[in-house]
Amino acid sequence: MLQTYANSILLNPGDNVVVALQDIEAGANAAFVDIPLPGQVLRGHKIARRPISAGENVIRYGQIIGQAKSDIHPGEHVHVHNLGMGDHSQDYQHGEACIPLEPITEERTFLGYRRPTGKAGTRNYIGILTSVNCSGSVARFIAEAAEKSGFLKDYPNVDGIVPIVHGTGCGMSGKDEGYATLFRTLSGYAQHPNFAAILLIGLGCEVMQVADLIGERKMRPGGDLRYMTIQQTGGTRKTIEAGLAELKDLAEIANKAERTPVPISEITVGMQCGGSDGYSGITANPALGMASDLLVRHGGTTILSETSEIYGAEHLLTRRAVSVDVGKKLIERVRWWEDYTARNGGEMDNNPSPGNKRGGLTTILEKSLGAAAKGGSAPLVDVYKFGEPVDKKGFVFMDSPGFDPCSVTGQIASGANIIVFTTGRGSVSGYMPTPCIKLATNSEMYGRMSEDMDINCGDVITENISLEDKGREIFEKIISVASGEHSKSEQLGFGGVEFVPWQIGAVM
Repeated sequence: MLQTYANSILLNPGDNVVVALQDIEAGANAAFVDIPLPGQVLRGHKIARRPISAGENVIRYGQIIGQAKSDIHPGEHVHVHNLGMGDHSQDYQHGEACIPLEPITEERTFLGYRRPTGKAGTRNYIGILTSVNCSGSVARFIAEAAEKSGFLKDYPNVDGIVPIVHGTGCGMSGKDEGYATLFRTLSGYAQHPNFAAILLIGLGCEVMQVADLIGERKMRPGGDLRYMTIQQTGGTRKTIEAGLAELKDLAEIANKAERTPVPISEITVGMQCGGSDGYSGITANPALGMASDLLVRHGGTTILSETSEIYGAEHLLTRRAVSVDVGKKLIERVRWWEDYTARNGGEMDNNPSPGNKRGGLTTILEKSLGAAAKGGSAPLVDVYKFGEPVDKKGFVFMDSPGFDPCSVTGQIASGANIIVFTTGRGSVSGYMPTPCIKLATNSEMYGRMSEDMDINCGDVITENISLEDKGREIFEKIISVASGEHSKSEQLGFGGVEFVPWQIGAVM
């Protein structure tokens, strides 16, 4: 239960810091602090409740967020100047807190597109997918030619044409981890249920060959996949003409799809946070965790990601793992990231951005504890690599960087047909073909950027709305958007530049 006062909040009785809920001037009093503050503390930042000695753990959410770099007196601002990572080690205790959630038998549906594969889409786009950067411009030219021709007006069930272009696909090894990651990503988009049909465009001489992507298996049943290379087709103009002709055929197929009632167990939500602040772990993230639990109880799937942003909270997830093997899969990815950052001259605590720090977050441990709250309390049923198809229902984890568009790209490749994105500083983005719902962590930012934000979670603080009620509001919004309601990012036209595959390995 949150303990609140007019100007500060205590998140756990064992915490030795509180969080300011408004700018507090020097000489003023803060709740749970016995003396007037010696200096100003801004909204979202931490204040010491009691003396904290140099080297002592600083506690927020009842968890360690770092160690004091110097003696900290009651009422002092606790931030980058006096708080550091210190030694970081965790006791993982796999499965100790794996408590199944009680299923909800109430039959809830959304209006979705049931595909021949059995999966369900929340949108009905035609995609122009590129194997390599070298075919990106031609893919855009084809999409522009289609828009200029206006032929889609004859196909009212088609939501639009989405060119999926990127900056890789060649100048890379054809057999390493980077290649495998890109292959999974492109294959995942090619088979995504939000695409009614796909036109795949390659150059012809690239490392990521169109023929390898197609393979011998039938990637999309029903004749809704077409492909070509620019070199074989005869150059730019001829490829645009051939591509436009293929799109008209694919539109005939796509237009036959209609929304029908589908169980909400077919919704897969990718959960993301970006531009986090000191409120993220208090309002929007735990509220999304409530919504995640509700969807899981209805048989749906939620995906938590950003491995570099659960660092320091991974022990809370391993305790919820359904098996020791699942818990170990998560820790294996964490160890991979420790090695990955070390060999590239970085460290895990580099993750908090300047904006995160201005919003009150200090260490990656603190940021991660707030980020992990998006995952609610459901058992962790499996751990997946970036873009790997999610084949289990329930709450899962997908390995990814903390860079938002890259992480969401992986979630969509893994099958997410809805994205829910929490932000404290005010991230703006969208992720076609999957609609994105934006949650504001604080009312001030929501007031400034309401045209970009779908739901204000700041009223958990400003109006004492319960996390349970806010979670239910988010859950109902997920069903509405899955059924066709346009999110704010869709209304603004986002999604054209947010396809960002994870590039691992040397550029050659």
